Amino acid sequence: MDSERFAVAKDGAHIAYEITGEGKPALLVHGFASSREQNWRSTGWIDRLARDGYRVVSFDCRGHGHSDKPHTPAAYGHHMIDDILVVMHASGLPDAYIMGYSMGAMLTVRFLMLYPERVRRAVVAGIGDNYFAEQQSWRESVASAMLTEDPSTIADDEARRFRIFGGQKGKDRLALAACMRGVRHIYSPAELGASKRPVLVVAGENDTMVGAPFALAQSFANGRALVLPNKDHMTAVGDPGYKRAVLDFFAELA
Repeated sequence: MDSERFAVAKDGAHIAYEITGEGKPALLVHGFASSREQNWRSTGWIDRLARDGYRVVSFDCRGHGHSDKPHTPAAYGHHMIDDILVVMHASGLPDAYIMGYSMGAMLTVRFLMLYPERVRRAVVAGIGDNYFAEQQSWRESVASAMLTEDPSTIADDEARRFRIFGGQKGKDRLALAACMRGVRHIYSPAELGASKRPVLVVAGENDTMVGAPFALAQSFANGRALVLPNKDHMTAVGDPGYKRAVLDFFAELA
């Protein structure tokens, strides 16, 4: 692993990040209950992008990995968008190719809409029809599951899987519950249509949690969709076809 660094957020939280390789700037935003190590390095993404001539900046979202882990929902929400800006500033990135997975994809969409000048191209993966669906009850179910001591008592299959994932060694379930309860902003298709940046929306064919990527991709003025055959939410992340498609997408001329 490259040398770990810390950026200080507006509210004083310490955000862990690392820089790998040299070349074009690429910023990676991981999924819920994961980390830069679990989402991007162990799946081969960081090394692959670095070999392809990218200066890869990966970071741990607050509540995750080696970053600070506040236990109140108010410490998440828009603070997580500000953290992206803080990490970019600390890394010397005026703009970047940005890729987010699952929760990281939700954050990337929000960041793209607020700061389009900081985004060269965006990949939002592990996301699809669920972006436009009402998620409040589902998010509360996952947050409650994080606070349940015995995951076998959780009736909802998805919530139970997240509880098991969030219960892995080194993870803070109180912070993860607070993160899940933080405020999220969802844009309408009409609002997303105002974005002119190229966006690639990626989802696994068998990812029933997020659904198909087509409606979200079509909402962007310059969006396209990619379906990964025979992949679900967990197995899509390291898919070789996903990597090839992203590298081709980033390499396209504007």
